[in-house]
Amino acid sequence: MKAVRFHENGSPAVLRYEDAEQPVAGVGQVLVRVAGSAFNPADAGIREGNLPFPVSFPHVPGYDVSGTVETIGSGVNGFAVGDTVLGFIPMAEDGSAAEYVVVAAEFLVAAPSSIDLADAAALPSVGLTAWQAVVEAAAVSAGQRVLIVGAGGAVGGYAVQLAKRAGAHVIATASPRSAASVTAFGADEVIDHTVTPLLEAVTDQVDVLINLAPITPDEFEALVPLVRDGGVVVATTAWMTTPGDEARNVRAVGLFLHADGDALAKLVSLVDSGDLRVEVSQRVALSELPSIHEQAAAGELHGKVVAVV
Repeated sequence: MKAVRFHENGSPAVLRYEDAEQPVAGVGQVLVRVAGSAFNPADAGIREGNLPFPVSFPHVPGYDVSGTVETIGSGVNGFAVGDTVLGFIPMAEDGSAAEYVVVAAEFLVAAPSSIDLADAAALPSVGLTAWQAVVEAAAVSAGQRVLIVGAGGAVGGYAVQLAKRAGAHVIATASPRSAASVTAFGADEVIDHTVTPLLEAVTDQVDVLINLAPITPDEFEALVPLVRDGGVVVATTAWMTTPGDEARNVRAVGLFLHADGDALAKLVSLVDSGDLRVEVSQRVALSELPSIHEQAAAGELHGKVVAVV
């Protein structure tokens, strides 16, 4: 089979589009014929060796996958050959940037039927991150005011949709480039953080603050007074401590993404019911994936990219 792999950590130059041995499904595993493999910034961090996911060389990147069940290992129930599936692969394992990938059955769910199968690869990790932030950590409910910092990214789009679906008043920060899409996702207020200081723009306190942006610890700490007494601050920036305020009972939750088949199945259900939009900005051939890593390294990549196999 063909695969994109790297044999050592380094720049995008270490990526190779090459022949690789097709994996075989073992006990509890499913061999998936890949339709789509989504690119995520963490793919670059793993390639560079800057994230705490020890990989074996050669390594196939890509932890979001959509595709079709090719073969099933022993001990697997609930899947049949030919089923279309979607999954979030543990980051240290060989990923989906290949014609075939082996995935533990527990990490797979039925793919949405209402969108293109390859495009579905854009959902798992970012959708789960938004779900774990909005639904689980913050428990956003109707009538609340929710501030989402960094809503213009891939996670932000889902976070806005989920918070709005819960009945919240959503305030989102976004650059001019992504303001229109954030508004389309349902944000009630969009703040252009490039021209308006957030502390000036948000005049009434919020119940929930969700940070998805790479701000500094001091910048993050300065936003906590925007949260009302008894509110919650949630962050997906695991490398930075999430600030709270014990004196005012403002809870702090630092989120570290974890696989959750039940939650992913719920996200798929929302996609198929029309309550959640999956947006893909660019589709490329698998052989072009190294160039996507190069664009990301140069800061030239915007929106969600899916490598179509």
